[in-house]
Amino acid sequence: MTLPAQRHGTDPGRELAEPGFWQQPPAHRLAAFARLRTAEGPVYVPEGSGPGHWALVRHAQVQEASRLPKVFASAPGVTTPEPARWVRALFGDSMVNLDGPDHAQLRKIVQRAFTPRLLAAAEADIHAVAARIVDDVLAERPDEFVSAVASRLPLEVICNMMGIPEHYRAEIADRVNHASENIGVERGLASRLRMPGRGLRALARMQRMVAGIGRERRKHPTDDLISALVRANVDGQALGARQLGAFFSLLMVAGVETTRNAITHGLTLLTDHPDQRDLLLSDFETYADGAVDEMIRHSTPIIQFRRTVAAEHTMDGHVFRPGDKVVLYYASANRDEAVFPDPDAFVITRSPNPHLGFGGGGPHFCLGAHLARVEMKALFRELLTRPVGLRAVGLPDLAGSNFDNRVRSLKFAFERP
Repeated sequence: MTLPAQRHGTDPGRELAEPGFWQQPPAHRLAAFARLRTAEGPVYVPEGSGPGHWALVRHAQVQEASRLPKVFASAPGVTTPEPARWVRALFGDSMVNLDGPDHAQLRKIVQRAFTPRLLAAAEADIHAVAARIVDDVLAERPDEFVSAVASRLPLEVICNMMGIPEHYRAEIADRVNHASENIGVERGLASRLRMPGRGLRALARMQRMVAGIGRERRKHPTDDLISALVRANVDGQALGARQLGAFFSLLMVAGVETTRNAITHGLTLLTDHPDQRDLLLSDFETYADGAVDEMIRHSTPIIQFRRTVAAEHTMDGHVFRPGDKVVLYYASANRDEAVFPDPDAFVITRSPNPHLGFGGGGPHFCLGAHLARVEMKALFRELLTRPVGLRAVGLPDLAGSNFDNRVRSLKFAFERP
């Protein structure tokens, strides 16, 4: 029996707007999404005194909205809440918040900068960084996985690729943590008043830093991504200082945070499912690609993105009107029973595995999907095939965010002395 999508009375999606919902154990949230997927159409979610939004919780719904950018627009912002106008004016628009020609032009400049030579160098660097991190872990024997392992790999790889000097990197890591630590997390009044300023200051300092590097690279280019971006000639355009800053912030917050969370959840999944870990170890090269995609599907690092309806559109019997707010719940789409048999199981041989961990297709599909997969595969090869194995200890400390499946910390141990 299916439930009708409602806007009045008892709204089945009401709990998605309650901060406490995102503090619940993952199993509770996944069960709620499973109930919502039985609705006949998009589910209405009231949001306090605001207009609320329509939740797209099925795989097909999220794909459809992702592939119709002229209907489901990313502007004025994909996060909840949407960025204030003054924030956009000060920091510039991130690529994820742009549509149409503006988005296409910026993406074209960035894609052109990712030359085959740069990507080949980045892949070689990923393997070297992964090996060095695991060397350090085996020598130093830390017990917290996020800071010792999962955060280091994407941060070092992106900084190397961008050409960030070593003396800036510790500060950048600190700025990234301040900028992202409370995204989507419910906080008390004092913290709400204090933390946005802290996060914006972190972004401002990070963008000033990279703008200064960009000015230097225009004069004295080197063989790195910043040089390529600021000296690109795509229809006579390259990235200006604000565009470079916005892109760098997106790359650091999105590229570092999402990959580190997928890696951390991956270690937990392999620990909790020793049969799948044994299968992966039996022939790493055969099963690694499938294991990485299943880690991403199962953990879904980005829980949701918001869209604003720009043109009337009918989906599953519901008529969207211009101005309506829609949220694409990737975390639900990746557990859709209609697409993934036994969706809560962790199965590294799952095939096909059309997960939406990098988006639902369309022009906003993640630019860093390939590099993220390479990073995860390289790191798990090092973690699992060395003589001393690793395992997660206890449950990950989740941030309780409604935006991303963020892990604050995870204890780990060595299987053998």
